[in-house]
Amino acid sequence: MNDGIDHLIRRIERAVVWLAGAGAVVVLIQMLWISYGVFVRYGLGKPDRMVTEATALLLFPVAFAGLAYALREDAFPKVTMITDQLRPSLRRLFDITNHILMFAVGSFFAYAGVSATIRSFNSGVASEILHWPRYLFWAPGALALVLFSFYAALRLIRLIRNSAPSGEL
Repeated sequence: MNDGIDHLIRRIERAVVWLAGAGAVVVLIQMLWISYGVFVRYGLGKPDRMVTEATALLLFPVAFAGLAYALREDAFPKVTMITDQLRPSLRRLFDITNHILMFAVGSFFAYAGVSATIRSFNSGVASEILHWPRYLFWAPGALALVLFSFYAALRLIRLIRNSAPSGEL
């Protein structure tokens, strides 16, 4: 069974990398668009209203696009001064607890993101200036949060299924 979970984790990790790459592309687009907006506002004296709204709407999907990638790379901030002093079995217990918390918080935000996407799709609401459907901005963030939650669950299952370090109980 571990081979099946490991295989599924590897497949999900490919999607995680692609999603983080898509988030990086959106950040580059935002950077160029904001630079254009600053130039037009201060260089030409004609502010572009679309820049502010578009970058604000793109903040939600960008904020969560790299979340699963950070989990993959173990890049979340940690304070390990105390846990490094613990026995391996207790350290493993802290890791399991940490993954449970990440899964719970990620699932809560995934539910909220999917719910917001569905509500904005059903209402047909569009952005005020761009007139783009708002669900197009909610959906990528919701997808990223669902992917993070699923990936955190798989990593938690693998962590629980792996046997305790030898000689430790």
